[in-house]
Amino acid sequence: MIVRFGYVAMSTSVSNASPSKTMTATSFAKLEDREAAIRKLERLASENIRNTLRLLRHNRAHDIRLYRFSSKLIPLAGHELLNGWDPMPALADDFAELGEYVRQHRMRTSFHPDHFTVLSTPRAEVLKSSMADLERHHAMLTAMGLNGSAKCNIHIGGTYGDKKKARDRFIRHFEELRPEVRGRITLENDDKTFTALETLEVCEEVGAPMVLDLHHHMVNHTGEDAAELWPRIGKTWEGAGTDPEASVGLPALPPKIHVSSPKNDKDVRAHADYVEAAPLAGFLRAVAPMTPALDVMIEAKMKDGALFKLMEELPGLEGVRRLDQASVEIET
Repeated sequence: MIVRFGYVAMSTSVSNASPSKTMTATSFAKLEDREAAIRKLERLASENIRNTLRLLRHNRAHDIRLYRFSSKLIPLAGHELLNGWDPMPALADDFAELGEYVRQHRMRTSFHPDHFTVLSTPRAEVLKSSMADLERHHAMLTAMGLNGSAKCNIHIGGTYGDKKKARDRFIRHFEELRPEVRGRITLENDDKTFTALETLEVCEEVGAPMVLDLHHHMVNHTGEDAAELWPRIGKTWEGAGTDPEASVGLPALPPKIHVSSPKNDKDVRAHADYVEAAPLAGFLRAVAPMTPALDVMIEAKMKDGALFKLMEELPGLEGVRRLDQASVEIET
């Protein structure tokens, strides 16, 4: 099994390259010239996109083909102070250049909208803003010229006192999304409410691929073994899109998982700086006979630094062979 590693948004190795520079709503409101304030937001967004391109160049130099964009590329996007603002025309060229680099170098990219984007909500105003947020993420990927293989990953959401009703609401609201937006969504199990099995069942019902979060599964499960769920999880990725790496013999989009390690024994839900190699290697060996390729998004605090450390440690473990700076082969 071929395993590729990536990281989330920020780099701890590249200086002065934040893709999330912003302006507070308070600062925006204080500016008397609204048009000048909007132009400032657009300049910040352009800088964020260009810093993202810097990070992708860094990734290419280190064979990293998997990357999650910051959802804060456009400051204050969706805020009520910016009603009526469409930043996309001003950012069209920047997004196009970013997407061209992604396509040219066959990178797999994604978004993960924040925890305020919830489709299980019973509140109409929250649902409206959640759907609008998913539309914005879809619009950014479309402006980059990226096809349906570029996904937006979300959680099912809160239970609001009744998990079954919340589950049913999520499914109903999911099906109300435009087909183009639905086609970009993947669902992830969380660390407090919907377990891996419960998330998998929803994925199977709505036809969305599932991103298994191993850390979340460790702290929120009802006895299921992640490797035993894997055949069903892998099946949700069938028909999910065209892999940017298709030229190397992977015709389908490989399944993706999230990995991180607990910060400590007292705070098991928080993410540590780095990822423990041995438990991850154990899972990879368990699922290797079932799938030819797997993509792993590292959610550790040290970002690409955690990736580099993991790549130093994994090849020393049984059944793991290093292929390049950001991928390994797991023997079967």
